[in-house]
Amino acid sequence: MLVHRIRYATAATAAAAAAAVLLPLGLTSATAATATTSATATHHAAKPTIVLVHGAWADGSSWSGEVSRLQHDGYTVAVAPNPLRGLSSDADYLRDYLAGITGPIVLVGHSYGGAVITNAATGNANVKALVYIDAYLPDADQTVADLSGKDSALAPAVTDPTSVFKLVNYPGAPAGVYDTYVLPDVFVRGFAGDLPPATGAQLAASQSPTSLIALGEHSGPPAWKTIPSWDLIGTKDKIIPEAQQVAMAEHAGARTQKFNASHLGIISQPGTVTSFIEKAACAEG
Repeated sequence: MLVHRIRYATAATAAAAAAAVLLPLGLTSATAATATTSATATHHAAKPTIVLVHGAWADGSSWSGEVSRLQHDGYTVAVAPNPLRGLSSDADYLRDYLAGITGPIVLVGHSYGGAVITNAATGNANVKALVYIDAYLPDADQTVADLSGKDSALAPAVTDPTSVFKLVNYPGAPAGVYDTYVLPDVFVRGFAGDLPPATGAQLAASQSPTSLIALGEHSGPPAWKTIPSWDLIGTKDKIIPEAQQVAMAEHAGARTQKFNASHLGIISQPGTVTSFIEKAACAEG
């Protein structure tokens, strides 16, 4: 009997202590349970981390307009490094970077960055959506050079690289491989058609070098076969013409939207791009 009395007294004391904590807050045990359930639901509904991957001849500043808007809307944003050394090595770099992020990820790639995310996300269960912005969606064994198409402003490089690029040696490059810089007139005309010419010239002057390996290396198994994909297509794009983008999106089964933008729509229309990313982030499946 003494044991039972002690247990009863202990239980009663615990209940009284809980009431002493809850009642000043205007909570009963029932409302406290509801609050706990609500907190759990909020935790499960946490927004994904948005990881942005820039393209060739660019850097993370390309995403400045999207970063500020996404952060304003409550998203955690990471602008991933893209070394621009070669498709397989760039994808490996991104794969390791993504491994350091916990929770769901929406992975966004612009231009060549689309090819990188296609390779890096394969097998990563945390990546819930792939978002392509004026980007390459390669299938296995395809190259960025092949997918640009004959109407691309970069197409003349197939027969004469110097007509499009300034070629520069870099340490450790294989024989016949160079870093490429897009010639200023090609950059302004082909990449930045809906930006002021002075802005296009500034971007051309500050471009990041891209190894020829990145343009000619064959892609691996594509992540879009198992991860839902979204594609925002610029109708004024002269680097990856609209028809090329549509064909890739249809092949990959991506959900698409078009906008009246050049290849650098991420700079000229960050509001439209942000809305599209958030649409993918909020989608179910």
